[in-house]
Amino acid sequence: MTETEMKLRTKQFALRVLRLAAALPRTIAADVIRRQVVRSGTAVASGYRAVCRAKSGADFAYKLRVVEEEADETALRLELITEDKMLPGGQVTPLLKEADEITAMMVSAQKTARGLRPPAGPKSKIQIPKSA
Repeated sequence: MTETEMKLRTKQFALRVLRLAAALPRTIAADVIRRQVVRSGTAVASGYRAVCRAKSGADFAYKLRVVEEEADETALRLELITEDKMLPGGQVTPLLKEADEITAMMVSAQKTARGLRPPAGPKSKIQIPKSA
C-alpha cells in the first residue's frame, strides 16, 4: 500500500469513527466512550500523517508505534460499544476489523523499519538491543 493510499485509508477510518460516535446513544457511559473513540480514532489518521513526515529512522519507528497504540485503543473502545450493546454488533464489527488491520499493518511496518536500521558502530555509544 502506498503512502497516499494509507493516508486515505486512515482518513476514511477517522470519518467512519466520527459517524459511529454520532450514532451512539445519549447516556453517561456512551458520552465517555464517544469522546475517547473520537480522540483515538482520529489520532490514527493524524498520527499516520506524522509518520510520513518523520525526520529520522528512530522518529519513524516511534510514530509508527503511536499509530499502532491509537488503533488498538480504538479497537478496545469499539469492543466496549459492542459488548455494552450501545450499538448493534453488525454496525461496529466492520470498523473494529479495520482498526485491527491498521494495528497489524503498523506492527508489520515497525518490524520492517527495525530490519532497515543500521547496527550501531563499534565506537557508537548507542547500542541497539539484540531484540530490536
